[in-house]
Formats: sequence, structure tokens, C-alpha cells
Amino acid sequence: MSALLIATHALFRKRFPQSGPSFSSIFQGATRFHGFVAIAVIGPLYGDEGITLAALALAIMVPLLNVTSVIVLSIYGHSEVKPAASAVARKILTNPLIIACVIGLLFNWFGVPDILFSSIDIIGAGGLGLALLAVGSGMKLGHAAQYKLLLTIGVLTRLIGMPAIIIVMSWLVGLDGLARTVAIIAGAVPTAASSYVMARKMGGNAALMSSIVTFQVIVAFFTLPMFIYIAEQL
Repeated sequence: MSALLIATHALFRKRFPQSGPSFSSIFQGATRFHGFVAIAVIGPLYGDEGITLAALALAIMVPLLNVTSVIVLSIYGHSEVKPAASAVARKILTNPLIIACVIGLLFNWFGVPDILFSSIDIIGAGGLGLALLAVGSGMKLGHAAQYKLLLTIGVLTRLIGMPAIIIVMSWLVGLDGLARTVAIIAGAVPTAASSYVMARKMGGNAALMSSIVTFQVIVAFFTLPMFIYIAEQL
């Protein structure tokens, strides 16, 4: 999906030279996925085995997707001068989401006292709500109407295109059973709510990103059950 989006943007970049920030928001909307929603769906349906596979997907994909998103935002965001490789590397190393992933992995490897884990868990429980509040505050219906074509692309590439790509890739590599179902669900859930925060802080089109996040959640009510059904029938 990343390669497809970058190649497509390269074809249209000369025609739309100021499209970089909007492209970065579409990129985030298409490639990142909402881990909380994926786990909330997979847990009740497939139990501990499904949760284990979902956790594996999160552990591998979240750091990778955050690094990719930082790179794309650094290159395509609002900036007159494109950053040097060292500046991009510095943004990756100082990105709060990537730092959090590294700290979480260290806690997982070396352990953490129960009282500290409980405190982090309490703080983290409010993270999704705060992110959604930020998305809602940045949502403007006028902007949604203004960007209706880009918004449609941002919604469909994620909720239809991504699970379709995963189905094809699963067939190519021989992935089947519950692992394939979990992968398809992870591809069919909406993008991460934190995409809006990154777009706003790093020069993406924050208004478009807010609309993409909001409308993906709405449309996923219809597309996610459809792909769960398809995954179980394959």
C-alpha cells in the first residue's frame, strides 16, 4: 500500500505540486491501523489465540508504521526546504509514539513493578478518548465537503483497498486460518486516531486527516463486518 500510494503521488505530483500535505494525510489514513479497535473486535470473536496474533501484529507493525509515517510527513509535509536525512532521522528518534514503543518493549523484556504498570495503565486508558476528542475538535464539515474527493480516497484505500491487498498477499504467501483472519481484520479497521496529532504537529493536512479518521470510523460499521465474513469464508 505504501509503495502504491507513493508511486501514484509521483505520477500526479507535477500536476498538483502543493499536494504533499494532503498526500501525507491520505498515506497515514491508508497505512496505519487502530490497534485498540482491532483487539476489541478480535478478542471476543477469537479468544486468547486471536489476541496473541493481534498483539504480534501490533508489536511488529506499530513501530514500523510510525517510522514510515514520520518519514512521509517529513518529506511531504509543509516545508519549503526538504529536510536532510539527518533531520529525518532526528524526527524519528524524537517522535513520542516511537519512543513509547521502545519503552514498552524494554518494559516487556525487563519487567516493570506492578504499581508502575498500574499507573501507566490508568494513564493509557484515557489516551484513546483524548485522541478522539482532538480529532473531533479539528473536524469541520466545511473542510469535509471541500476535500470530498480526497476524503473518499482516504476512506476507501483503507477500508476496502488494504484488506483486499492483505487477502491477495495471504494467498501469495500461503497464510491461512486464524492468522489470515486476524491480518484481514487488522487491515479492515479504521486508521489510528493519533494520525491526526501527527498530521497537526508535523505539517500534514490536519483538517483532511480529521475528516478521514471520522468518516473511516463511520464507514467501518459497514465494511468491517463484511470483511470479517469474507475472512471466515475463505
